[in-house]
Amino acid sequence: MLYILKNQQYRNLFLAQVIALVGTGIITIALALQAYHFSTGHSTEILGIILAIKMLAYIFIGPFFSAYIEKFSKKTALIILDSIRASCVIALPFVSELWQVYLLVFTLQSASAVFTPTFQAIIPSILPQEKDYIRALSLSRFAYDLENIVSPILTGLLLAIMSYHQLFLVAVIGFLGSIFFVWHTAIPTIKYRQQSPFKRMQQGAKIYFKTPQLRGLILLNLAIAAASAIVIVTTVSIVKSHFSMNTQAITWAYTAFGLGSMLAAFSLPSILEKYKDRNVMCIGAALLTLSLFIGEFIQSYRELLCLWFILGVSLSITETPIGNIINRSSTDQTRPTLFSAQFAFSHACWLICYPLVGYSSHLGMSFCFLMMSVIALGSLITTLIFWKSEKIAIEHKHDDLAPDHPHLVMHCQHGVHKHEIQIDEYHQEWFKKG
Repeated sequence: MLYILKNQQYRNLFLAQVIALVGTGIITIALALQAYHFSTGHSTEILGIILAIKMLAYIFIGPFFSAYIEKFSKKTALIILDSIRASCVIALPFVSELWQVYLLVFTLQSASAVFTPTFQAIIPSILPQEKDYIRALSLSRFAYDLENIVSPILTGLLLAIMSYHQLFLVAVIGFLGSIFFVWHTAIPTIKYRQQSPFKRMQQGAKIYFKTPQLRGLILLNLAIAAASAIVIVTTVSIVKSHFSMNTQAITWAYTAFGLGSMLAAFSLPSILEKYKDRNVMCIGAALLTLSLFIGEFIQSYRELLCLWFILGVSLSITETPIGNIINRSSTDQTRPTLFSAQFAFSHACWLICYPLVGYSSHLGMSFCFLMMSVIALGSLITTLIFWKSEKIAIEHKHDDLAPDHPHLVMHCQHGVHKHEIQIDEYHQEWFKKG
């Protein structure tokens, strides 16, 4: 999997991603400490509002501005977005009012909501071979999981020698490092058709809902969100309240989840070369559903560690191939819009599941696990119904195109031709002949 790092352009982007991820992880902890500083008795409420602001920015701001920045070169866009993030972070230690914190966080997360799908859409143009792109997706998944483990450890070490205010400066250095590596990357230039941001958003939603495998992704996002919400929201409560263990035990629980996810990410490239993405993802979703159901019956901390490890494996199996599905379902013109749509849909599912887990936990952890397992099972069943196969090629013809049209010349001699279908200006419906 690591051999793709020999590609200098991808290596630069991967390093930019890793450094920015570590910076983001440090910001999350620093914001929690800042919330405690503002109001000791209401710090949880403040942090909850900050997380809600993040989700709202990801769902509503990201898709619009992702469509808007297509008029800029991708390199320029990424550098501008990283600069905005760095500017917001460096201002956070100097604010004295909560509304100022909320405003800066909203701006910061809005920039992140545009940066991430833009970044994701660039990778296929740098790694056009599908097997290389699959490895890049696995490596990206590994980076996310490693950040979840490394950031708390690194932050703990930094807090031993500095105040939480200075953590923001470290995060700024991370974003500046990201700018450095993006600046030294040769990113292919793609000329997009001139369309308004609303047209681009409308196009992305239209393609998503008309493409069977993308409709399947929307549903799988809900299963992924159910498992993520269980781990993120309930770990502290289960470890401290149910098993009466210390903070170190919480860290090990999160580590078990991350290690499971990383192990799956390393194994997936060879698996996806032999088996179809759909089958692998549905197996992952089935394992995820079963794990959530088993969660009702855990009785010990060791059982929790094993369950969290299995949830990490199943979550990675279900989530990692998503980028490949989007890549195969899009053209150069539509790819950024589809990655932005996926980003918004996935976070909308998280916005549904996080509060559900939080409120249902008051009725008991068993009920909480049962509810999330039912949601995941429903998601899996409807995915199997709407996404029945990965067949994306069919014989068809275009009566509305001239015989010498470039599309026909490329694919056929006598009008009828067969190729992989993506919803675009020549194929307005899925598998529609004619």
